[in-house]
Amino acid sequence: MPQILKIDSNAVSAQAQKVLLQGGVIAFPTDTFYGLGVDPFNRKAVERVYEIKNRDKNKPLLLLVSSREQLETLVKEITPAHLALMQKFWPGPLTLLFEPRSVIPANVSADRIGIRQPGNSMTRNLISALGQPITAPSANLSGEEPPVTAGQVQKSLGNHVDLILDGGPCPGGEPSTLVDAVETPVRLVRLGAIPFNKIEMTLRGNAKSVHPKVLR
Repeated sequence: MPQILKIDSNAVSAQAQKVLLQGGVIAFPTDTFYGLGVDPFNRKAVERVYEIKNRDKNKPLLLLVSSREQLETLVKEITPAHLALMQKFWPGPLTLLFEPRSVIPANVSADRIGIRQPGNSMTRNLISALGQPITAPSANLSGEEPPVTAGQVQKSLGNHVDLILDGGPCPGGEPSTLVDAVETPVRLVRLGAIPFNKIEMTLRGNAKSVHPKVLR
């Protein structure tokens, strides 16, 4: 079974970094559920995530970042709408779609990449210590309920992951709200923890800012 470490020291970050740099898979707490983290620049590690979850390879993976500086290395442009939403809702459960730079492998993103700065301070500190973004799909088989504890991850995925970071129970609830702010009008892609009317209110006053359409 994978090792479970309490998130309470720099030694944990060092161990997680070692696993990631070797192409391993870690499970860790996010704003809502436990997620699966790998080095997004390691194509084989990314393939492992799809295999572990039995996930459709046409479904891109989202990334978590600890800072705007990290974000700027990954995306072509941060639009005024991106900025307004980041200032209001980051860190927190809002995933924004951007145009990816060429550094992001094709098996991570398509023409858009979903990125979020997590509200969970332990997760942000971990990403900051790692010095790079990590992937964050939920740590469960596709179609199953996402886990809210380290024990649930261990029970569901067992030896398929290399390290589980135990940050205590996650709150669960709705997933992050997903918004495409690359072009105007801004589009709602997935309903989630932040109601779309709050996003509309934040962007009100920005020309051609929002369009309340959920993509299917």
